[in-house]
Amino acid sequence: METAMIYDYHIVLGFISVVVGILGYIPYFRDIYRGKTKPHVFTWVIFALLNAIVFFGQVSAGAGAGAWVSAITVLGCSAIALTAFFRGEREITKTDWLCFIGALLGIVLWRITDEPLTAVVVVTVVDVFAFAPTFRKSYMKPHEETISTYVLSTLKYVLGIAALGSFNATTLLFPVAVCLLNSSLVTMLFIRRRQLKTTNA
Repeated sequence: METAMIYDYHIVLGFISVVVGILGYIPYFRDIYRGKTKPHVFTWVIFALLNAIVFFGQVSAGAGAGAWVSAITVLGCSAIALTAFFRGEREITKTDWLCFIGALLGIVLWRITDEPLTAVVVVTVVDVFAFAPTFRKSYMKPHEETISTYVLSTLKYVLGIAALGSFNATTLLFPVAVCLLNSSLVTMLFIRRRQLKTTNA
């Protein structure tokens, strides 16, 4: 009975994390089509690839419903990347290519070592660098990012962590890192918007 209750608890949180994830993308797509938000296409391609690697790594490490958040993120990031190709930033730098190669390296190392943690560590490090294009663009153009999406993204990962069926480095490392990155971006956006508002006043 107790085991069933715990299982249901994970399922409920996993489902809520997926719903929050979907809700988080709605204002982002709205702002893209309004021309207010211009996502960096390569960043979102990398995000989709990284989350795909993490999803399979988490599943293999017993994440259970806690891995659902990674799955919905793959779909969301892929959709944003496709939209950004037509409506976003398409300038690709050497750093962007290095991030992409790093993601592929994670897959190769996983195949070689047969250890998902190796891949998760690599893609987590890559994810930090993959944020660079978005941070760079957002610092210069803080009004071209949708803050609510990153706030809800942080929430969905927190819920995903709570829904994990197994707590270990493989299942925890990436979502915790993303929560920290999202929080940092949101903080920077608020600061930059206030700075620009003061400058233009």
